[in-house]
Amino acid sequence: MENSFFKDIVKPQYNAVATLDLSREGKALIISDLHMGVGRSDDLSENGELLISLLEDYYFKRGWYLVLNGDIEELQRHSLALVKGRWLRLYEIFDRFFQEGRLFKILGNHDEDLLFEKNYPYPLYNALRIETGYIPAYVYHGHQSSKFYTDYKAILGAGIRYILKPFGIRNTVARNPYRRFFVEKKAYQFSLENNCISIIGHTHRPLFESLGRFDYIKFEIERLCRDYPAAEGTGRERIAGEVAALQKELGKLKRKERRNVLRQSLYGDELPVPCLFNSGSAIGKKGINAIELDRNHIALVYWFTEGRGKKFVSRGGYKVDKLPGAKHRRAVLNQDRMDYITARIELLGAASSRSHKTAKT
Repeated sequence: MENSFFKDIVKPQYNAVATLDLSREGKALIISDLHMGVGRSDDLSENGELLISLLEDYYFKRGWYLVLNGDIEELQRHSLALVKGRWLRLYEIFDRFFQEGRLFKILGNHDEDLLFEKNYPYPLYNALRIETGYIPAYVYHGHQSSKFYTDYKAILGAGIRYILKPFGIRNTVARNPYRRFFVEKKAYQFSLENNCISIIGHTHRPLFESLGRFDYIKFEIERLCRDYPAAEGTGRERIAGEVAALQKELGKLKRKERRNVLRQSLYGDELPVPCLFNSGSAIGKKGINAIELDRNHIALVYWFTEGRGKKFVSRGGYKVDKLPGAKHRRAVLNQDRMDYITARIELLGAASSRSHKTAKT
């Protein structure tokens, strides 16, 4: 590919882009932004046991590949030695995936200092190309598109470690809607121009088929309203409950995302091309988001502990699996077929790519 954005991703100091072939068999879990830390500034502390359980008891036992898509260790606040000491159980699980050839470790802006660790046990990549049999999927953290991080990384690292950390101030692109939008838009344009799927992290905002949760919920409410007239009895009650829960969630997102300020979308006035996905993060207040991918399907999933999950999941019409012997639950928030996604990208992507190029000129 000749796209300049992708050239920036594959820099000489990084290993070459790894390739994972899922075109015949195999499944991959893509998860990012664990921010494994120590003590009071350990972002993973709330979901650590949940993460260990789902990796060990669900994905490892079922033969999945594990793709760690950046910001796994929080090295802008802590040393690797301290992080490893705190999270020995998690590293033991990583070791088991690695020993079976099922681990891919991609660098993010918060763990790029791993490049200077002499004895780090896993190969480090800046991107992963996944062959699906339909359309290639590129997995990369997403910070490569932001000059704020690439140009000022050293200054940011010192500021977080020595200034912000002592005062308990958190500084991340995930808390700035303008920077989130910039990162996502760049990744969306890269996917359009290169006829591929991008799966990123970095912004902590789950995206499925180029739609954020805000836009997806609106479409979901519309779908439920269409189903309501034909429903009867308990079916109507269920739909009414789902719509009420989704409306409440929509209100929270509207306040959080400041939609009155961010009026733009990734795709302007056009139909969204389903080429951008974001795995969210493992440090949500009530659970963990991730992307699951195989040759036939891609899904956005949400893991939570019974009694602590988001109400719209517990009340909604989502498929929820129970992890045997634990209170941990897996909900599929959205899922689609790879052949359908590929068809939509082929049909919608060419026109969208031309319009983006015209807008630039």
